[in-house]
Parts: sequence; structure tokens; C-alpha cells
Amino acid sequence: MRAEVQNSVTAIEKSLELLKQRLGWETASHRLEEFNARTEDPDLWNDPAAAQKLMRERQSLIDALDTYNGIKQELSDSLELIEMGEMEDDAEVVSEAEAAILALEDTAAKKELEALLDGEADGNDTFLEINSGAGGTESCDWASMLARMYVRWAEKKGYKVELQSETAGDEAGIKSAAYKISGPNAYGWLKSESGVHRLVRISPFDSAAKRHTSFSSVWVYPVVDDNIEIEVNPADIRVDTYRSSGAGGQHVNTTDSAVRITHAPTGIVVTSSEKSQHQNRDIAMKALKSRLYQLELDKRNAAINEAHENKGDAGWGNQIRSYVLQPYQMVKDLRTSYETSDTKGVLDGDLDGFMAATLAMDVAGKSRSEANAEI
Repeated sequence: MRAEVQNSVTAIEKSLELLKQRLGWETASHRLEEFNARTEDPDLWNDPAAAQKLMRERQSLIDALDTYNGIKQELSDSLELIEMGEMEDDAEVVSEAEAAILALEDTAAKKELEALLDGEADGNDTFLEINSGAGGTESCDWASMLARMYVRWAEKKGYKVELQSETAGDEAGIKSAAYKISGPNAYGWLKSESGVHRLVRISPFDSAAKRHTSFSSVWVYPVVDDNIEIEVNPADIRVDTYRSSGAGGQHVNTTDSAVRITHAPTGIVVTSSEKSQHQNRDIAMKALKSRLYQLELDKRNAAINEAHENKGDAGWGNQIRSYVLQPYQMVKDLRTSYETSDTKGVLDGDLDGFMAATLAMDVAGKSRSEANAEI
């Protein structure tokens, strides 16, 4: 067996060991039996929220078991093929099995990173907010490009995307937008995106075709589970209603249905502009509780806290990532040094490499300042 392939085998075995630890292998089968028994309870769906939570946990365990067993079996099969091929002097069989092991190393590494998404709220759904910053119309257009990028990323993951609110730019793009993104580990993946994003390009709004720099900020915070109690004092909030903007014609809103909630102690402002004012109150309150929960997480999680503190104003000196479209093509994360020249792919939602690099950096215990010092 070639040294390169042996190194891959060692790496896969290390990934399997980590997956086994995260899975809690000793009790996994017993836990699955308990889940299966509870799903057969005829009264389970009397509480739909609890039932859905149970089904999600059960499916998560099944997926983790399938992942571990699948990687382990594929490694075993490939090693047997190599041994057989070497015994029979069949170079083609050996070559195919070695190629399979090299490919399996990448799969195992990705699954290992996913298994490391075990923070207190990593498995939750998430809210994602985008706000245009320094740059006027350019930044509003950049904010709309970021919104499209994240929607594309979420759709590729099979996540559900719901637009919570949106404010159009004066001439183009958006001033702000808020989304709820639902799916396994949605917050765990997206939390690394909080910060200022910088775009350099030839402006489509400049008749002189000059290069412009634009900024927009992204903020990600987890959706609070029903089992997490967040107390909000009614005396601390102000609820305003206003007429939300529509598309025109029959779609124009004729009632003050949109809701804005301001939390006085923290200055947090959340909005929702669905058709129903009652629905908007519910959505906005959930968003407020999620924001307050994020603040509590920040106090207990130094890495997340540092990320939010470093976000700063959407302008020079605070960016976490640069997207350069002119004079060359490059997207570079300034925390991890991860970069790619496939700018089109990134803007179409190919973000896993950036997220994985930041997650790996955090798992390694490296601070953002230490990562920046290495750039």
C-alpha cells in the first residue's frame, strides 16, 4: 500500500474514533431503542411540538449511526480489496480501492467537522440578518447579493428559508433583510458568518466604470427552542405597528400589520412584516427571545462573544471576509486565511469551505486574534 493511502487510512480511523466519541457509542443502541419505543406511544402527538422534537432527535441519532457504520464498512471493504488485489497481482483492483480510500478521507473529514457542531445551540434553526453599510446604493446592492448567496447556500443544504422582513434600498438592492433558516445544525454552520463582508468590484452604477468598495454586515443568532425559557418583562418592551411596504396593485397593504418590538434594556429591535399582525407579534417575540438568548450565549461562550464584538460597524477595518471581483478574482476569509478564486461559486452559495475552516479553527482552540496574527 502506498504511503499516501496509508496516511489516508490513519486519518479516516482518527475521524471514526472522534465520531464514535461524539455519538456516545456505548449507549447509542440503547438510546435508539428508547426513541423507537416512545414513537409507538399513541399519545405522542397530543403534544405536536414535543413529538417533533423527539422525531428530530431520533433521526439525528439514526443519521449519526448510519454515517459511522457507512464509513467504517467502506474502509473495511476497500482494505480487503487492496489485500486481495495485491495477492492476485491485480493492479487495477488495487488502484480503484486506493482511490476510494482517498475519496473517503474527504468524506470522513467533513463528517468529523459536522460532529463537532455540538455547541449548546449548534443544532438549532437560526435567524440571519443582513444590513447594508458604508457605500450607499453600492452597499444596498451588495446586501442583496449576500442575501441571495445565503439563500442559495441554505437551499443546497435542503434547509427551509423564510423571509421575516425586508427593507428595500432607495435606488437598488436592500437596506436590510431578516431570514429564518430551518434545518439540522443551521445555526452551527452559519454562526461563523457573523461579521462585516467587504466587496470590491467595478460598480454597475458608475458610468465611469470605476472600482468601488462596499460593506454589509451579517448577524446570525439561534432560534430558541421551546424548552429554553427566556423571560421578557412586558415593561421592558415597546411594540409599534406600521404599514409594511408591498409590491403594489392588489398586494399593497392597507392595514398597519407590520410589527416592530424594541427591548429597552438592550436596545434590540426586531421586526416582522407578514400579513397578520397577530402572526407578526408572535414572530417578533420569538426573534427577540432568540436575540436575548444569543446575548446569554455570548457571556458563556468566549469564541462567539469575540466574533460579535469584532463585527463592529459595517465599514473599513472590521471585515471578516473580502470578496474581490476586480482587478482579480478572490474571496478570502481574514480570520482563517481560507481563500478561493471561484468567486462565482461562492456568490452562488458554495460556502462550506469557509464555514468548515472557521469551525476547525475554533475546535483547535485558536482565538480570532491569533488567527489574524498569522495572516
